[in-house]
Amino acid sequence: MRLAFMGSPDFAVPALEALHAAGHEIAAVYTQPPRPAGRGQRETPCPVHRKALALGLPTRHPVRLRRDAAEHEAFAALALDAAVVAAYGLILPAAMLEAPRRGCLNIHASLLPRWRGAAPIQAAILAGDRETGITIMQMDEGLDTGAMLLSGRVPIRDTDNTQVVHDALAALGSELILRTLAEPPPPVPQPEEGATYAPKLSKADGQLNWTEDAAGLARRVRALNPWPGTFFRHDGQPVRVLDAVAEDCPTIAPPGQVLDDAPRIACGHGRLRLRRLQRAGRAAQDAEAFLRGYSLPPGTLLA
Repeated sequence: MRLAFMGSPDFAVPALEALHAAGHEIAAVYTQPPRPAGRGQRETPCPVHRKALALGLPTRHPVRLRRDAAEHEAFAALALDAAVVAAYGLILPAAMLEAPRRGCLNIHASLLPRWRGAAPIQAAILAGDRETGITIMQMDEGLDTGAMLLSGRVPIRDTDNTQVVHDALAALGSELILRTLAEPPPPVPQPEEGATYAPKLSKADGQLNWTEDAAGLARRVRALNPWPGTFFRHDGQPVRVLDAVAEDCPTIAPPGQVLDDAPRIACGHGRLRLRRLQRAGRAAQDAEAFLRGYSLPPGTLLA
């Protein structure tokens, strides 16, 4: 089948690899443009771009697609059977959605209609969902509102962070898109009942609010690991929290107070035991090793 692949981050790489290995003709790989990265701020291609180059596939990385007639014409000229989209990062206009014979198929990282939007994996963990999954969707002009073609489920365990769930979903997505292309399932319209939205995250979302309950904070630590990460402030400096566990124990201490040398922190309800921490410019450490080089005595009030 003659395809275009449209994706950018690590999540999309297994699907591109699977399509290529299965013998599909990939006429073009669309990715986000290279951007400055690292200490030297050198122009760096995204993961899908790098993989496409390694596979010898032609790449395109337009800055924008809307109102760009030349891009629309170039896409139509590919004479595609379908386009596969996975976390591409640009909205496809109607002219491109309608160009391939079978349209554009999206590998979405949730069980639609739950968690439409930019950060479905993080949203599922934050909400305490016990499972999530992949939905292969026939794209339309709405925000993840197209008809559902195929889906698969992945459990979310109490210890899973976003990276763990991400990797499981990326692998599942590569399997489901091959099945969808091989034997097209009938489209099923999404019900509006139960639809939820997962907004884009920012670094500000990572600051821990100690007035919240400990269970919710533990989920936030897992959901925002590896990006954007969670943190608290002490002496005006951020300290990253990479692993933590909630303890449902009553405490009369004010939220944010360090309770002991574990360290455990008082929350709005319960307490949060910090298990892995990192200072700016330093390596991540288990809490015991971290506290040997960083003073956080009981009674300290964290921001």
